[in-house]
Amino acid sequence: MSTETTGSGATAPAPQATGAAAGYRPERTLRLGVELRRQFKRRRTLGVFALMAALPLILIGALQLGGTEEAEENSRINLVDVASASGLNLTLFTLFATTGFFLVVVFALFFGDTVASEASWGSLRYALAMPVPRARLLRQKWLAALVLSVGAMLLLVVVAVVAGGIAFGFGDVQTPIGVALDQGTALLRLAGMVGYLAVHLLVVGTLAFWLSTVTDAPLAAVGGAVFSTVVFAVLEQVEQLGGIRDWFPTAFNYAWTDLLQTPVDSGDLFRGVVQGLVYSAVFTALAFRHFARKDVTS
Repeated sequence: MSTETTGSGATAPAPQATGAAAGYRPERTLRLGVELRRQFKRRRTLGVFALMAALPLILIGALQLGGTEEAEENSRINLVDVASASGLNLTLFTLFATTGFFLVVVFALFFGDTVASEASWGSLRYALAMPVPRARLLRQKWLAALVLSVGAMLLLVVVAVVAGGIAFGFGDVQTPIGVALDQGTALLRLAGMVGYLAVHLLVVGTLAFWLSTVTDAPLAAVGGAVFSTVVFAVLEQVEQLGGIRDWFPTAFNYAWTDLLQTPVDSGDLFRGVVQGLVYSAVFTALAFRHFARKDVTS
């Protein structure tokens, strides 16, 4: 068996002895930067980011066109009433309006489309034949989907803060319960809200990712994850299910709003994070397990 000398003087099997080409390094295949550039150039990615940037502007236009007469006549305070109090208030309202469905679709799209789209194009088997180890290919696509999903949500928040500040001022946050938060405290809590949502939405993302390894149809993976989320959200409204509802993947969707309280009630926040991480780990493990055994023919 041929050998080659390493830098330390020890001998190691030559690449030909293991069947690999000279210079082949598994860790150098399909780098994250390359995958991100590939994904970012796709029309669906550009469309999602454009929509994220436009949504706060649409909400600002709607709030300004709607006027303030109805809000003044309504004595009950809610996020809609205080949305125009400042740029940070608009950001909170934007997050509240998009948590239940819009952001769910975004995470499901980026995670569910990543593997299934390659299979539908017939390029998945060629990527594996380069060769890219299966586990590495799946890991890189998972990381790319996470970066794009969180990046899209951050773009939504940044545009809402800046555009909302220009339209409504960069004042303090007026909470729905009438308590004001200074800008420093509000920004810190906003960061916590975004972090919580990233973990919680990762559940639907990893579910879509698992389905993406099962089917060759991107629409089936994305639609399956979104449909499952909607079903659980509907079942949460059935009070007869009692405590079972707290174990649903969609439980604690809006626990991030507890960060508006003073002092903050962290009970639901903590459980939401832990539960979200557990579900995400399970769905990710199922994806890797299935893909490792999958007969890739497309």
